[in-house]
Amino acid sequence: MTMTAARPAATGAPGYCETLPCEPESAHRARLLVSAALRAWSMGELTDMGELIVSELINNAVQHTLCRMVRILVTRPGDGVVRIGVADRSRATPELGSPGRDSEDGRGLFLVDALSWRWGCDLKRWGKVVWAELQVAAEC
Repeated sequence: MTMTAARPAATGAPGYCETLPCEPESAHRARLLVSAALRAWSMGELTDMGELIVSELINNAVQHTLCRMVRILVTRPGDGVVRIGVADRSRATPELGSPGRDSEDGRGLFLVDALSWRWGCDLKRWGKVVWAELQVAAEC
């Protein structure tokens, strides 16, 4: 069973979250959640990057943890900034690897790093949240 909730964060800004099975098929539902949040906040120009980032973060959790569930978090920590996070119960932190030119794996965090304004990992008592932030381009 999955659950989606939109609720005010501590600052009064809305946040979206959904708990999903830790499996590759969950990336589709996570992309829909990110897309819906960005459209609701009139940040549609970030949709392609946001969907790709959440897919890579889910894939990372699937490949590198033994967790049964992940939680997708989409929040607005500031004006023009959206944070996309994937929480799991593993405390193993992600590492930006150095895959070879012909390697088929190991590029997910490079992509997250390239697309996001910044990214990181917050360790929690129960596990971790790997997150990436996107910024709306400043208008001239």
